[in-house]
Amino acid sequence: MEQTFQNQKKWSVGGGSWVTADVYGDPDAPGLLVVPGAMSDAHAWRHVATAVDAWPSVTVVNRRGRAPSGPLTDGYSLRTEVEDLGLILDECAGPQALFGWSYGGLIALLAANDRALRQVIAYEPVIRPFGSHVLPDLKAAEGKADWDATVEIVNRQIAGLDAAQIETLRADPQAWADLQRLSRPAHAELAALNAAAPPDELARRADRVDLIVGQCNQGTAPYGTSFDDVRQRVTRATRAEVHVLTGQGHLAHLQAPTELGHLLNGLATGR
Repeated sequence: MEQTFQNQKKWSVGGGSWVTADVYGDPDAPGLLVVPGAMSDAHAWRHVATAVDAWPSVTVVNRRGRAPSGPLTDGYSLRTEVEDLGLILDECAGPQALFGWSYGGLIALLAANDRALRQVIAYEPVIRPFGSHVLPDLKAAEGKADWDATVEIVNRQIAGLDAAQIETLRADPQAWADLQRLSRPAHAELAALNAAAPPDELARRADRVDLIVGQCNQGTAPYGTSFDDVRQRVTRATRAEVHVLTGQGHLAHLQAPTELGHLLNGLATGR
């Protein structure tokens, strides 16, 4: 049965900020906790959340820096994100599985170094060095509050979209405005990602780890090569299993949400 939106939760994370999450399904039942990455929010994951029915609930986090959650605040770092997620994990009374996409995938894997988790799933998690070459351009665009430029920098210089693909995005005014809004934390998040020395191991305390890569990105920079780096750091004791989403790249949650939801459903069963 398709999950339906139930309510929104909110937690104070200190320092004058807070985080929210959209809850689908039974809000009182532990289920799947979803952590989106950069240039994304809970709303962008709504179609994936409704396609997932293998867990009794799906809770999608709005990380700080995107409405209706609070600001990044001074001193923001990758550790800030891990601590925010730790608080949510405690408040959610132990979800059955934790899923993260991109930057959110790294946050989820790091959280499993701090605490015992049943299952961690990560779709194309990124790790340092990733996108560091665009940090000066992002900083300059942020200083001018030029969010149009920020969207172009992320999509052209990191994701590798060509001019025609950028213009296709720009042709939808609402979608482009959403990207501009979501791009505001881009510099701070990418700087935090590249400031943190990667640990030798990831997900040390997870009982099970599943890593997903889009077929179009396998072995290809930047997402496929970063994925390979993460895979090598997942502790051997965990024996992470790799899954390939056929015909997809980094934006499967937007371009093939039903297919991604069905893949997640399949990972809910025991190996």
